[in-house]
Amino acid sequence: MLEELMDLKYNLWEDNVEFEYFHASEDKQHTRTCFFNILRDHLDDIRADSVIVEKSKTNPTLQNNHAMFYKKMFDILLRYVLEAYRGKYDVVIIVTDTIPLKQKRKDIEKAIKTTVSEWMDVYNCTYQLFHLSSKSDINLQIADYINWAIYIKWQRQERRSYEDIRKCLISEYDVFLRGTTRYY
Repeated sequence: MLEELMDLKYNLWEDNVEFEYFHASEDKQHTRTCFFNILRDHLDDIRADSVIVEKSKTNPTLQNNHAMFYKKMFDILLRYVLEAYRGKYDVVIIVTDTIPLKQKRKDIEKAIKTTVSEWMDVYNCTYQLFHLSSKSDINLQIADYINWAIYIKWQRQERRSYEDIRKCLISEYDVFLRGTTRYY
């Protein structure tokens, strides 16, 4: 898939579509359509789990405390992912996109490290955490496209892109509905 996405990038450049990297919310519809066409053919190799959170429904204490908010949400997500791979790993590698705001970045990094450390004790493994620009890693760009498809489904009730990625989506957990939609 990575080679196909690089070919797509170069083909778009040949068609005079100027962009530096794939970013779903900024890409033109034609680029998104081509990207999703490639992605759809490789969904058997991808597992996606999502946590849906409407910040406006969040307790004001959590809304205003980034560290506490992200720790709680990351804890919910990580629980599903780690349980799915229980006993299949010794090291968990977590890669996030860089966060531009310095204080928010510190809060999120602290929340992730605290949560991951707690879960590593439970699952008896170690972890590596990297914060990279999505420009530097095609896998972050793939994750961006999957997240964008989920986001527009929930935000705008647009399902076309969501249906493109639906096959790799293992779970969606709406925190405020207290329920998980699981797909197996």
